[in-house]
Amino acid sequence: MGGQPSKPVTASESEKLILERLRSFKVEDGDYLKVQMSGDAEKTEYHEEIKREAEGLPISSLEVFIDSVMKDPKNRLAHAALSSSDPRQALTSPSTKIANQHVFNVQIPFEGDPITNQRSSGRCWLFASTNVFRVALMKRHNLASFELSQAYLFYWDKLEKANWFLEQIVETAKDDLDSRVVQRLLGDLISDGGQWDMVYNLVEKYGLVPQSLYPDSWNAMNSSILNSIIKTKLREFALQLRELCNGVPIPSSVVSAYKVYAIKEIALIMTLLLGQPPKPSEEFTWQFLDKDGKAREVKTTPKAFSKDIYSSEFRITSDAITSMISLVHDPRNDTLRKLTVSRLGNIVGGRDITYVNVEMDTLKSTCVKMLKSGLPIFFGCDVGKFSDRVAGIMDLDLFDYEAGFNTGLKGMTKAQRLMTGESLMTHAMVLTAVHVDEKTGKPVRWRVQNSWGTAVGDKGWFVMSDAWMDEFVYQAVVDPRFCSKEVRDVLKQEPIVLPLWDPMGSLA
Repeated sequence: MGGQPSKPVTASESEKLILERLRSFKVEDGDYLKVQMSGDAEKTEYHEEIKREAEGLPISSLEVFIDSVMKDPKNRLAHAALSSSDPRQALTSPSTKIANQHVFNVQIPFEGDPITNQRSSGRCWLFASTNVFRVALMKRHNLASFELSQAYLFYWDKLEKANWFLEQIVETAKDDLDSRVVQRLLGDLISDGGQWDMVYNLVEKYGLVPQSLYPDSWNAMNSSILNSIIKTKLREFALQLRELCNGVPIPSSVVSAYKVYAIKEIALIMTLLLGQPPKPSEEFTWQFLDKDGKAREVKTTPKAFSKDIYSSEFRITSDAITSMISLVHDPRNDTLRKLTVSRLGNIVGGRDITYVNVEMDTLKSTCVKMLKSGLPIFFGCDVGKFSDRVAGIMDLDLFDYEAGFNTGLKGMTKAQRLMTGESLMTHAMVLTAVHVDEKTGKPVRWRVQNSWGTAVGDKGWFVMSDAWMDEFVYQAVVDPRFCSKEVRDVLKQEPIVLPLWDPMGSLA
């Protein structure tokens, strides 16, 4: 664009100048502006662009354009179809739905049952991880259906995140309250979401229990009120801690004592809303009927139960779970690099959140190896993009936006979507199968076990096209035995530390 005139111009004069400028570029309607410049002219134009002042909306020209839109009979038809209901229904591609059949030539022998339901909560990571853990337990105890208690992990995770938050507040007490780090901490205090390493931390410290011993309460299934109450209290405690740390010098024991008081207040709220959970080291009795109708009983503790994940038919053991690593595809960063996120975690003294950044082909080929060995896979993605939760389909060609709007929504690369906040990891699910093209050896589509109940998808099961996986899957948690030595060696590196607000710090 050219420089601004020395005096203000009216709207009509401004429009004339714009039209003259466009004509000088020989721009046709709908084309991109392509300006060829060189030498000093390029420098001059560049500096003029920097000095450019903000302009108001060109109402007159827009009114003419909008009139022209509705004069086109194709646009009137599109308006009738798109404005009366969810536009994606009208734009859904029937051929894409037909192509995404639940047919897979590589499938784990036992997927687990039932399809779980996180309800109105953000606990998908806890459902995905416990759905991975339960497979061996179901085989070992001859169960037709089984769920581990997601609410048990949810309870302890909230308390641990509250403690983590308050410790971060103490560490940043000297920073300005309006600094980016402090504001980020105050904004996302105790998210329902989490990461694989957070699951590991919880299971290592608190163990696991069957869902029948600590079932979901209403507030576990509908977490917004619980979160609202706890956030309010934690922000109040955060201000008090900052005041203690920045006032007259006091012993650190005073800060610790206040933090304990704050945590007890949070524990009171949590217990009243969710109920008292089993104690990690206290024995429980689990009585159940196996799939043959035989009454059985197990006596153990939550911590011991979590160490006893094993079945002779599956190589899922507590040691295997401990060693699992998160492969990610973040095209903004170099591949074969170890990544972590500053100040992101749930348990003080627990394992850091780490990722091994790899090419997408490496991530996918490792997943295929896992599935061929009969092992389910925890993965993280941006589930809301180009997906239909009713049909249970995730495919880049599912909605024909070009036909409806004469413009597409695929103009950005995966890296650009991350950089602009257009996409990030929003949901965790489980891979249980893949269909591989027999000629090319490349994946075609993937079978996904979701945690939204049986009313969506194919009785809770989703299909993900391989092309969708390329663009919107960011993470897969795998057994390092299925990775190359080159990938395993990345774990020995010092990690690149991403800031707390980085999209790779988002919690599924």
